[in-house]
Amino acid sequence: MKHDTRPRVRAVGITQIVRRLEAEYGSRELVPDGDPLGTLIQTVLSQNTSDVNSGRAFRSLRAAFPRWEEVAAANPESVSDAIRAGGLAQIKGRRIKAILRAIMTERASFELDFLKTMPLDRAREWLKDLPGVGDKTAACVLLFSLGRPALPVDTHVHRVSIRLGLIDVRVSAEKAHTILQRLVPEAHVYSFHVLMIEHGRKTCRARNPLCPACVMVSVCPSRCLSTASVSK
Repeated sequence: MKHDTRPRVRAVGITQIVRRLEAEYGSRELVPDGDPLGTLIQTVLSQNTSDVNSGRAFRSLRAAFPRWEEVAAANPESVSDAIRAGGLAQIKGRRIKAILRAIMTERASFELDFLKTMPLDRAREWLKDLPGVGDKTAACVLLFSLGRPALPVDTHVHRVSIRLGLIDVRVSAEKAHTILQRLVPEAHVYSFHVLMIEHGRKTCRARNPLCPACVMVSVCPSRCLSTASVSK
């Protein structure tokens, strides 16, 4: 039997969610990598593939072209060949070159550290103006490379947020970025993001969620106290 996952009145706050998930999975500490352009390209490569494959593609790209200027100047086929392991190589290769071209045109440099001091909303919009960059990619760059409280919403964060009643079931992942960004306190953005992903992978799965064993079961408005299949 499928369970109705339409959110009712929100029964749990963000702080409580984070505390319960930390108790279950351990606390998380953000260590920004300080490489916004690298994170941007890695995130593009991660689209529609696994972390293993995207990581292999990124390392291959950097081995073939150690400097971003070399990627920008390279033949598109050479870039696609270098990132073949990440899948959709021709599409992603063209996108990477278009991004680099747009950055160089706008900034006359591949240096993106200026995003660290730009107002967060403006920094997000600047990134989204780049070819093929959406809310999730922009937020990943700001959070993971620069330590800014931008919240990426992936499929796990989206699904679990619906089930916890934080957003309505009709809210798209794109709209969820705006809603959850306003809802989650800055101090909890990183922990909320990574812990919701872990919870979505291990417990609040798309199919056959482990509700009886879930740390959120007593406060979750979408709980099903059985092993019945639950879809988003």
